[in-house]
Amino acid sequence: MPGTILVTGGAGYIGSHVCKALARAGYLPVVYDNLFNGHREAVRWGPLEVGNLEDRSRLSACLAEHHPEGVIHLAGYIAAGESVVAPAKYYGNNLCGFLTLLDGMRHHGIARIVFSSTAAVYGAPKEVPIKETSPIRPVNPYGHSKAMCEQVLQDYAVAYGMRSISLRYFNAAGADPDGELGECHEPETHLIPLVLEAAAGIRNGIDVYGDEYPTRDGTCVRDYIHVADLAAAHVLALRKMETSAVVGAYNLGNGQGFTVLEVIDAAERVTGCPVPTRRHPPRAGDPPILLADATLAKAELGWVPAFGALETQLEHAWNWLRRRHPAVVASRLSVPVAGVTTD
Repeated sequence: MPGTILVTGGAGYIGSHVCKALARAGYLPVVYDNLFNGHREAVRWGPLEVGNLEDRSRLSACLAEHHPEGVIHLAGYIAAGESVVAPAKYYGNNLCGFLTLLDGMRHHGIARIVFSSTAAVYGAPKEVPIKETSPIRPVNPYGHSKAMCEQVLQDYAVAYGMRSISLRYFNAAGADPDGELGECHEPETHLIPLVLEAAAGIRNGIDVYGDEYPTRDGTCVRDYIHVADLAAAHVLALRKMETSAVVGAYNLGNGQGFTVLEVIDAAERVTGCPVPTRRHPPRAGDPPILLADATLAKAELGWVPAFGALETQLEHAWNWLRRRHPAVVASRLSVPVAGVTTD
């Protein structure tokens, strides 16, 4: 029977969706989160233990009390741009905190971990779609910190027999289809919530960086994966390690990409509201195209994304935003968009 799973960062955007998926699969998710970026109200399917990864005694006490049979590690800083100007913050938390977690797991005899990695480990790939065999060439401290953690897991498998699966996310998007959870970062840096906030009038527009990339309309192409599909992959990865001694990495993406302008156009269709844009020069280090080949995850984990359509991801995220800001959104729905009929 499924048992207890420790979910670090379980009060965050992806973490809360993972906890819901775990609970549906019969597991008890125990959230370990410092609530710096997470939200207490998002912890609904198991106990919350408030603490930092770097706090060895607090973490050890949590592991001793709950006796988890595995760990899903999502706690970490994720802003690639910030990591360039604050590398100590990223290496301190993403790498050193990770090592503290692994020490605690070894001390308490926990030998399975699903690690939240990122497509940023690939840097600016020369070929797309990106396969797991593509070179690991991160271009910022965020990507480097995640790549280092993956290497640590490979070494721990050899030395200590630790089983691990690293899930390399592309762009997480959307919200819980049931409307219970959604994305809420401060500050917000992800394109889809920024675009929807502009549609709602919460912000006065969206910044578009660069318009001369070698893409359909000159803006960057990204691969968007629904957060509920990401959550499902974590449960599948956990189950795979129940029956096999594995250490590996899997891409999680839809294999189809959309430009920044295509996301904006789709958001206007879904919301019925205009999205003002501001053009800026391209940002250093932005790859023109990031597109996943997730064949391996589908074949070996049995992963089948259920919400691949961009419009579906936008609709779920928009429904979440409407629940959080009903009066603001309602006032915008009477604003016409060319070619769109609103109720």
